[in-house]
Amino acid sequence: MGKKPKIGLLPLYLELYDKTLPEVRKSFQPLIDKIVNSFKANGVDVITADVCRLANEFGNAVLRFEQESADCIVTLHLAYSPSLESIDALIGTELPIVVLDVTMDMRFGRNTHPDRIMYNHGIHGVMDMTCMLRRHGKRFCIVAGYAGDSKVIKRAVAMIRGAMAARHMSRTKVLRIGDSFKGMGDFYVESDTLLKALGITVHQAGLDELAGSVDLVTVKDIDNELAADREKYCCDLAEDVHRRSLRVCLATRRILETGGYDAFSMNFLAFSMSEGPVDTVPFLEACKAMARGIGYAGEGDVLTAALVGALSQGFGEVTFTELFCPDWEGSSLFLSHMGEVNPVLAMEQPRLIEYNFPYTPAQNPAKLTCCLKQGPATFVDIVPGPNDSFSLIAAPVEMLGDTSVAEMKDSVRGWMKPVLPLESFLEKYSQYGGTHHSALIMGNEMEGIRAFADFMGLQCNIIS
Repeated sequence: MGKKPKIGLLPLYLELYDKTLPEVRKSFQPLIDKIVNSFKANGVDVITADVCRLANEFGNAVLRFEQESADCIVTLHLAYSPSLESIDALIGTELPIVVLDVTMDMRFGRNTHPDRIMYNHGIHGVMDMTCMLRRHGKRFCIVAGYAGDSKVIKRAVAMIRGAMAARHMSRTKVLRIGDSFKGMGDFYVESDTLLKALGITVHQAGLDELAGSVDLVTVKDIDNELAADREKYCCDLAEDVHRRSLRVCLATRRILETGGYDAFSMNFLAFSMSEGPVDTVPFLEACKAMARGIGYAGEGDVLTAALVGALSQGFGEVTFTELFCPDWEGSSLFLSHMGEVNPVLAMEQPRLIEYNFPYTPAQNPAKLTCCLKQGPATFVDIVPGPNDSFSLIAAPVEMLGDTSVAEMKDSVRGWMKPVLPLESFLEKYSQYGGTHHSALIMGNEMEGIRAFADFMGLQCNIIS
């Protein structure tokens, strides 16, 4: 999983009930405790506000959530609560909102005693509040159901993770090394448009900036990184190849860290020197950066790099990838890229090898090879559209096993099986404008991706 979420739980109530029925409120404490414990059991830290009824109470609660660095506000209507008491605090914060539309009792049938109305009528307070959120243009997600149903909390957690990813995406600072790959149009978007439409800030760097960083890398730095690689990976390459790659990789990492970048992309064709400080392509750092939660995409694609970084913060096990070759017979797709993959998603220990790099005079780099894990996964693409618009494509998929072909094991690889027949999947993907760069999340995270799209204000086209 990604970063551990921290939520601000906001219980809503009505002052009138405290004035006329002061003994009732304590009956809701077990419900609050149940919700808090359910979130904690699902890996979520919880800041619980006092029960709020009046505008100043809501304002103080939201301020506390902000000061304690909550990722999201989760509202819990204990009873009806008039929206004009809470709305200013909720629309005045940048924190995303997930609405729990739940009640204390599982049943409210024809044989229910009227005493239970008091404990199960919060849903019309939800309607009052969500109507006002929508009127004010404040995006939110909502999950409805019985408070004791574990699926309700699991869905809420997925939405919280989607909210975290969206908040990260809208503040992403991304580095591009070299120009965008000439002629590739699907992912290319002007930097001004990315900032205006999605909140993504792009910094362009040349090899001269990277060369200056190489000069700061010490022999000890390389020795330490070499030892760490030998612990993590099956290293099957000459030491001099490994060291020259690490020198440029560590220089790239220094720029990412000192610049506070959330994501980066590079054009391998920009690495055209066989001598000097930048004499190879830092493919290995692209892999390691993704393992640390930094977004990445190839060929200067800062848009997909920002997506990969945002999804990593929300969902954890994410890699940049490309749809390469169709297996019509097996109704699956071969996923690969030149030398970039998140090793966290490897089926078994990755191999580190020398890559015979034929595209520029740069010396051969080190690259990781592995097969992506088997199991359920989520395929995601961000699509530039007409008039500087953007949308998402998402699909639940199954990742298949590894190859038996020895020669293929020097490649980054994975086989993805969509739910639909392959022909239908590919037709829909292109009809929705799918690009040739994408992200893959391990696990079925469709609920969270829908929430991510909602919080970003993006249409989400699901291929399922």
